[in-house]
Amino acid sequence: MKQLRKALLEWYGRTARKLPWRATRDPYRIWVSEIMLQQTRVAAVTPYFEKFIARFPDAAALAAAPLDDLLTLWSGLGYYSRARNMHNAAREIVRSGGFPRDYDSIRRLPGIGDYTAAAIASIAFGLPYAVLDGNVLRVLARLTNDSGNISTAPVRRRLQETAQRLLDSSHPGDFNQALMELGATVCLPKEPRCADCPISPDCEARRLGSENDLPVRKRSVPPVAIETTLLVIERDGTVLLWRRTDRGRMHGFWELPDSGQLPSAIQDREHGVFRHAITSHHYAFTVVSARVRGNPRGFSWIMRERLARLPLSTTARKALALAGK
Repeated sequence: MKQLRKALLEWYGRTARKLPWRATRDPYRIWVSEIMLQQTRVAAVTPYFEKFIARFPDAAALAAAPLDDLLTLWSGLGYYSRARNMHNAAREIVRSGGFPRDYDSIRRLPGIGDYTAAAIASIAFGLPYAVLDGNVLRVLARLTNDSGNISTAPVRRRLQETAQRLLDSSHPGDFNQALMELGATVCLPKEPRCADCPISPDCEARRLGSENDLPVRKRSVPPVAIETTLLVIERDGTVLLWRRTDRGRMHGFWELPDSGQLPSAIQDREHGVFRHAITSHHYAFTVVSARVRGNPRGFSWIMRERLARLPLSTTARKALALAGK
């Protein structure tokens, strides 16, 4: 095990990607990056992270900002409950006098689970808590040739225990990041690059030839296909929008109307179709310019120059961009 740790850390030191959140031990910045990286690719997160830190350089700035400013900056990253939880957590951090420095206190912040707490605790404060994200699950399932369903709680607990045993307590932050990096760049879901893996001599799946069969996970739910027509309705430099007031994940975001909301709208010109996926729902949005009489109830005419400062949904932004071509 000692040799495995040494090989992994040396590999990470040579090959780690240069990412903006890896150049710091500031728990605030590490927290921001870890929340953004949940369910989101590194390439998509990087520009958002840099803009976010420029606008909200610390917890005090984030706590003091209106939620709409945060949602506007977050627009396009998805999973908007993350942003709302961050806003609430920033206020707790400010009230308590600073970012918490122990695992349990970090874990109690809104929106932080076991994985995120372990990542912050180990990277920012050098505390010996092992992380278990999707990449690490895959690495460990192959390393131990574990054929259990990684979507089940018993298997995840077993692999969490494995991760904790493997953890290099002298360098927990680097070791956790090395395991995640290995899963992201070498121990890939399909066609793992075993020849480039620094710990392949210790990998049971590699020895037994089962690396392409692991990890085992539950079958995914077939996606639901949905077709919708979005209406771009303009008048005297304004655009007709409506704002979500429900308590769902898109609460507070502005949307374009769809044809079902305004069945009496006169449709003029079709601009094209774009696709958008949200979890198991795959949407095909047709974008159409339209006209309406009067001022439809429940909608607002918003000046075009204000749109960049509003939390517009991703679909509204895509539709307006397509209509503007």
